[in-house]
Amino acid sequence: MDKTYQPHAIETSWYETWESENYFAPQGAGDSYTIMIPPPNVTGSLHMGHGFNNAIMDALIRFRRMQGRNTLWQPGTDHAGIATQMLVERQLEATGQNRHDLGREKFLEKIWEWKDQSGGNISRQIRRLGSSVDWSRERFTMDDGLSEAVKEAFVRLHEDGLIYRGKRLVNWDTKLHTAISDLEVENHDEKGFLWNLKYPLADGAKTAEGNDYLIVATTRPETMLGDAAVAVNPNDERYQALIGKFVELPLVGRRIPIIADDYCDPEFGTGCVKITPAHDFNDYEVGKRHNLPLLNIFDKNAAVLPACQVFNLDGTLNESIDGKIPAEYAGLDRFEARKQIVAAFDAAGLLVSVDDHGLKVPKGDRSGTVIEPWLTDQWYVSTKPLAEPAIAAVEDGRIAFVPKQYENMYFSWMRDIQDWCISRQLWWGHRIPAWYDESGKVYVGRDEAEVRAKHNLGPDVALQQDNDVLDTWFSSGLWTFSTLGWPQQTEFLKKFHSTDVLVTGFDIIFFWVARMIMLTMHLVKNEDGTPQVPFKTVYVHGLVRDGQGQKMSKSKGNVLDPLDIIDGIDLETLVQKRTSGLMQPKLAKKIEKQTRDEFADGIASYGTDALRFTFCSLASTGRDIKFDMGRVEGYRNFCNKIWNAARYVLDKGEDCGQNGEAYELSLADRWIISQLQRTEAEVTRQLDQFRFDLAAQALYEFIWNQYCDWYLELSKPVLWDENAPIERQRGTRRTLVRVLEVALRLAHPFMPFITEEIWQRLAPLAGIEGKTIMLQPWPVANEARIDEAAESDIEWLKTLMLGTRNIRAEMNIGPGKPLAVFVKNASAEDQRRLTENDALLKKLAKLESITVLADDAEAPLSATALVGEMEVLVPMAGLIDKGAELARLDKEIARLQGEVQRVGGKLSNAAFVDKAPAEVIDKERAKLAEAEQAQGKLAEQRSRIASL
Repeated sequence: MDKTYQPHAIETSWYETWESENYFAPQGAGDSYTIMIPPPNVTGSLHMGHGFNNAIMDALIRFRRMQGRNTLWQPGTDHAGIATQMLVERQLEATGQNRHDLGREKFLEKIWEWKDQSGGNISRQIRRLGSSVDWSRERFTMDDGLSEAVKEAFVRLHEDGLIYRGKRLVNWDTKLHTAISDLEVENHDEKGFLWNLKYPLADGAKTAEGNDYLIVATTRPETMLGDAAVAVNPNDERYQALIGKFVELPLVGRRIPIIADDYCDPEFGTGCVKITPAHDFNDYEVGKRHNLPLLNIFDKNAAVLPACQVFNLDGTLNESIDGKIPAEYAGLDRFEARKQIVAAFDAAGLLVSVDDHGLKVPKGDRSGTVIEPWLTDQWYVSTKPLAEPAIAAVEDGRIAFVPKQYENMYFSWMRDIQDWCISRQLWWGHRIPAWYDESGKVYVGRDEAEVRAKHNLGPDVALQQDNDVLDTWFSSGLWTFSTLGWPQQTEFLKKFHSTDVLVTGFDIIFFWVARMIMLTMHLVKNEDGTPQVPFKTVYVHGLVRDGQGQKMSKSKGNVLDPLDIIDGIDLETLVQKRTSGLMQPKLAKKIEKQTRDEFADGIASYGTDALRFTFCSLASTGRDIKFDMGRVEGYRNFCNKIWNAARYVLDKGEDCGQNGEAYELSLADRWIISQLQRTEAEVTRQLDQFRFDLAAQALYEFIWNQYCDWYLELSKPVLWDENAPIERQRGTRRTLVRVLEVALRLAHPFMPFITEEIWQRLAPLAGIEGKTIMLQPWPVANEARIDEAAESDIEWLKTLMLGTRNIRAEMNIGPGKPLAVFVKNASAEDQRRLTENDALLKKLAKLESITVLADDAEAPLSATALVGEMEVLVPMAGLIDKGAELARLDKEIARLQGEVQRVGGKLSNAAFVDKAPAEVIDKERAKLAEAEQAQGKLAEQRSRIASL
């Protein structure tokens, strides 16, 4: 092995070997175990969420593979309808073209060309993370097989009465000209205005105060052109006499009713709310309750458009609603119309006031444009019938959420579920399998031939396929079974479905997890006809945040690329990556400064294993994780520790009794073997419970603290003693090799590369045959090998040695200077341990002698450590230069005193405390406490030395 651990030297080559040897494919003899990768967008690149998610999934799949399960980790990517179409359209715009210039067929050819050339980037990056997915089964949601599954699912759901076409409100992106899902809408906190407008009462009606008008408040004045009513709370005494009467809608001249509805908050504004059912989701529900007309201000032909026509709503007002929109507003952009409408109200004396108002502004996550609720014909899934069995599956335990509290989030959404809009006005995606004749009648089928045959439509009947495509979430909702060959009853479908675990973030429980459960349970059945669930467990993890707990985002300049942590990146390239594409110069300069301050030397290369172990160590149940680069550096050091330990073991591991030679186990050998059994049981238990953080902690504690720090040191006196029996030396060599080999297998799911590299060299010494560590059996604890007596003896020895080491450190005694040690209050058990381990203690603790004193004997002035009730005494006389040590301590105490005064002065400064952020003040207080504590310890030490 190389002297220095260099992850780049081993990672790429090992992954290529694993993949070429087909080690990732199902091959175990045991029960099946399946994980489906949440399909990343084909346009995407790795972010920290991918890294975290993949580290968790790979740890599970490698763990179960080593347990002998027949594992399948299914990879694939999503066609990402909006994102992919936007990307290719931008490329066309650079040449002065758009998709309409090419036509649908040619445009789709362009997208497929892009996908073939550049769309595999995310798959290459997933390989870089060491993910052991079965690449031979990689799928894409637009593959022929998956496309057939999508059509089959649509047709079956339509035949079952669960898919229909209807007119409802949708989130409309006026830039992309398509409906989008709630998940694709981001609510931005912005400063806006609240316009208070007068609506004149009709027929001479008056308010309780004698006014002939009502005052309504709105943040979107332009929508008043589509108002259908003014609502008040039924219990609001101010307006009860007006319920059922009318107002005259200004500018338009329509009479609209005053209605009573609990939706109105009497405490908000005047308690009167304008109701625009065609342009607000809450108003839409009010409109349904009161049978109000749906007046669409954005498209005059919304009710009569052929169902297969492409919509191009861009946020301009239409020419009329029943001929009653004033002509001067027709064709205006919504925001320009807002200005003119407000001006018209003002000119008519109907503008009461304009107040500053904080808003939640919905914007498209891709386009950045303000989203309009728009009334239009779309395809919907009727979800309530699907939700009932999906709720029951979680209630009765067929599907379990980990952590369990996420079941409540699931239930709250599913019990109030709304029908799902599944049509998108795009060209890239699964085209809806529906055809229209010239009258607008719709026919659904797997293809046009089936439609014609099923409905006896001859060639003289012209049919046109729906232009819309399906929501990407529809195809990804079929992911667990469409990837396995459904609707054909393939062997893979029978063997690997239902899947075992879905690993996902809490943010898509509604949009993906719930939809997978509903669609799977309706479409996939067991042999007895009962519904299959898509997965048995949903493991929900938190979001990866930066070290200060902030969400990572480009606008904050705190995004980290996992490949930059794996491979390293210089400062200038990192600055360029973080500021690239930012349009605001001030923001770019701010992010550049932050980056230079935080990463003055760029990011070092830490390797995949260190990053993966970091993710696992932070994966506590369901909580967001604060990602700290210091943790990655610490686990890079952990990799170094393992590497150096392996070099020592390989050097000392010959003649370790693998061929039947006699061997004898020392106390230290029996102790580390015993500790190994406990670690095997603990790591397994925690992985079974999805506590990756606790499994990683147990593994780290065993390898670093017990094996490397203690056992390797305890082995040296045996191996270096020329007079030690060969059987004893052979036993220690055997233990060195075998315990490390097992530890590597325990660590493999977390750190696959370094464990494989070392195991290949260590396995022959351990007498193990095999081509790869990943197909070796998972370690199983043997309770018979737990040796509590050896554990107790070693803990006693460790306490004694740590006590003498602490005395050396406190008294500044060099590690090579032999110490004469006295002990008092030694029990019979203490004396046995001293006798049996005399040579070991003298060697490792660098002791000159160990003298047991009678309990009443006088001891010289000594530094003292306790081992249980036994006192360990180290006489100070002659061990140190008293004058030099006092001078050194005085200098250090004076330095600390200065630090205490400096920080204390800062904290007593009211101006600093009032202005500084809370985290800065907390850091200063921690500094002060640390300096005061250190000062106190040194003062005690000085007093002891001065009395010598």
